[in-house]
Amino acid sequence: MDVREGITIPDEELTWTFARSGGPGGQNVNKVASKAQLRWKAVGSSALPEPVMARLLAQQRNRLTLDGELLITSQIHRDQDRNRQACVDKLAEMVEAALRPPTPRRRTKPTRASKERRLESKKRRSEVKEGRRSVD
Repeated sequence: MDVREGITIPDEELTWTFARSGGPGGQNVNKVASKAQLRWKAVGSSALPEPVMARLLAQQRNRLTLDGELLITSQIHRDQDRNRQACVDKLAEMVEAALRPPTPRRRTKPTRASKERRLESKKRRSEVKEGRRSVD
């Protein structure tokens, strides 16, 4: 499976299973296994460079099984082929997102006005609480 130029996931690493879908389809839903489930043994795969794989696994940790498989399902379409293609598209999007390294955070200082606003609100809050105290 080609994700993008230069990056390919071998078809041998992908496992497909199909089940009855809960999505649209009317009476057909009860007869046809249109839900597609894609499992990719991502942990230990050499399809992606190590930093990209680490980002992918961190971003998609909720989709990982205990065996290290990435689980992607689709049941939005009425037929199996389109759900299968939707799974492939989802996987490609996930890999694309992992290919972009995160932009580093630039530290900024709070402005003088924001410091003053913060202190003023603290002062107001303090006055409110002081007004609640019982007088001896």
